[in-house]
Amino acid sequence: MGIAMSYENYRTSLDKNAANFIPLTPLTFLERTADVYPDRIALVHGDLKQSWGETRTRCRRLASALIRQGVKPGDTVSVLCPNTPAMLEAHFGIPWAGAVLNAINHRLDADGIAYILEHGESKVLLVDREFSGLTAKVLEAVKSTIFVIRIDDPLAPEGAPIGDIEYEEFLRQGDADFRGLWPQDEWDPIALNYTSGTTGDPKGVVPSHRGTHLMSMAQIVNWSVPTHPVYLWTLPMFHANGWCFTWAITAVAGTHVCLRKVTAHDINAAIERYGVTHFCAAPIVLANLVQSPGGSEAAPRAHPVRVLTAGSPPPAAVLKTIQERGFLVDHVYGMTEASGTPISCAWQEEWDGRPQAEQVLLRARQGVRCALLDELAVLDPITGEPVPSDGKTVGEIMVRGNMVMKGYYRNPAATEKAFAGGWLGTGDLAVVHPDGYIQITDRLKDIIISGGENISSVEVEDILYRHPAVLNAAVVAQPDEKWGETPCAFVEIKADAGVVSEEDLIAFCRENLAHFKCPRRIIFMELPKTATGKLQKFRLREIAGSRDAITKLATLSPQR
Repeated sequence: MGIAMSYENYRTSLDKNAANFIPLTPLTFLERTADVYPDRIALVHGDLKQSWGETRTRCRRLASALIRQGVKPGDTVSVLCPNTPAMLEAHFGIPWAGAVLNAINHRLDADGIAYILEHGESKVLLVDREFSGLTAKVLEAVKSTIFVIRIDDPLAPEGAPIGDIEYEEFLRQGDADFRGLWPQDEWDPIALNYTSGTTGDPKGVVPSHRGTHLMSMAQIVNWSVPTHPVYLWTLPMFHANGWCFTWAITAVAGTHVCLRKVTAHDINAAIERYGVTHFCAAPIVLANLVQSPGGSEAAPRAHPVRVLTAGSPPPAAVLKTIQERGFLVDHVYGMTEASGTPISCAWQEEWDGRPQAEQVLLRARQGVRCALLDELAVLDPITGEPVPSDGKTVGEIMVRGNMVMKGYYRNPAATEKAFAGGWLGTGDLAVVHPDGYIQITDRLKDIIISGGENISSVEVEDILYRHPAVLNAAVVAQPDEKWGETPCAFVEIKADAGVVSEEDLIAFCRENLAHFKCPRRIIFMELPKTATGKLQKFRLREIAGSRDAITKLATLSPQR
């Protein structure tokens, strides 16, 4: 009773007001940076250098022009564009119009993009001219009327004329002094992000102004990002809004280095030309850097480059080589539904004295929650209880906190399922080590149950990556009359590797793994990937005839 009375006293005449409560939004970062550093370079793109003052003016014009075009608060405005200045400007200009930013994966086919535009109820589409042919097919399939703005990026390949107006002309219609429509409620949606399709079932994730503001701050704190970094855009901005680095790098007045195509050559060239200090990349991008011509033998960089990598654990051999070249790799874990990467392998100083091989293994762990994530747990998928911290018992990664999405757009059933039990279920399986750090063992859909034994596809893939001829590898389950399931490996071979047979790779695995974990079949092919470099294992499971994940969940033993 005394505590309750005390709180009542603190509530008296202590209400929220205009002076002490303003809805959180990452849009404030641009205002502050442009005020304090108006002449610093905000972005570079080829020979273009654009200041923060210029960038704010262009974003204001974009917001004003959208409103004049008839865009209303809550309308969806879509963007089909690579990592260019227009895509970065859209991350501020569209929300400043009160609209919801829908950045679309430009690697999708016409039907996939048409679905997103229809399901997302898009009113306006900004499209880079490289995708004009694709967009023409999309518009034929879309029933609603969409106002199309063509972006003539000077570095883009030629494309057929399309759209109602060109981007620069559209900006000139806007007011350079427009102050923007700021969110009235920090729970308002800021974006609509469709999942990348690794499961074959894209859903519209809706993050809030509050959640993306906090995720942006988390990225700065968690990665110790200094003021004025030079950040290279290898991670697509359409992927969870670039893990919120679109806003985070702006908050610390960094320089955004735009990159239309992510190749090893272009990454290395940009690092040398612009003095890049930070970038994010999927493990497969790091593998391509190492395996590019001269990549594994190249001398260390003149200055260290910080790299944030997420997804499946980077193969130990790749991680070792990339760090020897002067890339300081930090491993994180995240998902679109959490607005970015709220879990990371926070490095402990005492690990510096460990042998290099052990340090590589430590860095491969996903780690612990960041400072702004409220709770992280690994729970038994059957009982819902926390698994012991023994580094062996498998459970599902669960998170909860203010960075988690509002839910799935126009999909209440999927939203309810995602939040069952008061947690966001990730679908990723992990163990908890005695020091509290988690490590992914597999996707729930990818665990292989053979003769009652659980086999981690990640473990088998890591062995395959050690073979000098392997460029990329993915392992899924295939049906087996005797064992129920056995591992099936899909492998890409390096161009200069010569002849490598199925028998060679199976024998290599048997030298390095328990025999029951070894692939019974090797399929050589180019692996299907999303635009962010993630392997699309659902396509491989279709080829191999894997059992449905729901069946696996029912039979998964947490003690293996």
